[in-house]
Amino acid sequence: MPQEFSQSIGLCRGSPGRRVRRHPGGFVLTRDRLDELVPIEPAAMVPRTYAMIRKAATLGTFQIESRAQMSMLPRIKPRTFYDLVIEVAIVRPGPIQGDMVHPYLRRREGKEKVDYPKPELENVLGKTLGVPLFQEQAMRVAIECAGFTPGEADQLRRAMATFKHNGGVSKFGQKLIAGMVANGYEREFAEKTFKQLERFGSYGFLESHAASFALIAYASSWLKCWHPDVFCAALLNAQPMGFYAPAQIVRDARNHGVEVRPVCVNASLWDCTLEPKNDEDRFAVRLGLRMVKGLANAAAAAIVAARAEQLFSSVDDLRPRG
Repeated sequence: MPQEFSQSIGLCRGSPGRRVRRHPGGFVLTRDRLDELVPIEPAAMVPRTYAMIRKAATLGTFQIESRAQMSMLPRIKPRTFYDLVIEVAIVRPGPIQGDMVHPYLRRREGKEKVDYPKPELENVLGKTLGVPLFQEQAMRVAIECAGFTPGEADQLRRAMATFKHNGGVSKFGQKLIAGMVANGYEREFAEKTFKQLERFGSYGFLESHAASFALIAYASSWLKCWHPDVFCAALLNAQPMGFYAPAQIVRDARNHGVEVRPVCVNASLWDCTLEPKNDEDRFAVRLGLRMVKGLANAAAAAIVAARAEQLFSSVDDLRPRG
């Protein structure tokens, strides 16, 4: 492992916040710069990748592979990077419990009019169709609509961030509602707004956090879309992780046109590998010996070493030599 990467891992492990082990799927490791492999600049993001995402063909990708995300993708229909940011953020307990999901979807589909009681609210919530999805938006609502100072708004953000501690946001309710009413908002609207913000106590995202997740989600989706053979092999070699078993990953890869070859004592290494195909640019995925349940790495190494001298001719030949 490169020294720079080892040092970065050490810093993450020593930090008081989230630890590396909590998001092992949040890395896309490449030999060279990621932006030289994947077109991750928004202007370079290609429609074909988004078309795959809209179909919810996202098994194995980061963040958008869960059943909940897959059911939401055909409704959000991401076509831009910011659509993907919203997709990542909206399938969370906070937005769901705060009754933000269905209003957003109805407005996105043109079934419900977006109404902003005052212009400053449109400035804050325009990108999310009048629905507060991010902690930064909650801070701006508090400042611009309820007269909070930046310091008070930051206290609100901190209360939302500590979502495991119930009641942290509730103490701001009276001040926010009174401030919004004083600034010309109807009390009913102010109370509804606070209830939505209060639900961030059940885990609402920072916009920057959602954008970081969306970038990795796009990068992993691009790799699956354009290099499904490589993606499949890498995903199998990273097991156990994610929501799906190796058999499901293999079935999904075959549905995407990948040839998956079985484990073979004369061809397989420990890891799954890529084998050239005579008439195509794509590779076939050869399942590795790691896929054999109960087979230890040392035993697999012995098999590989023995066949280097002579390939196995039968099960009887394998038994004494392997």
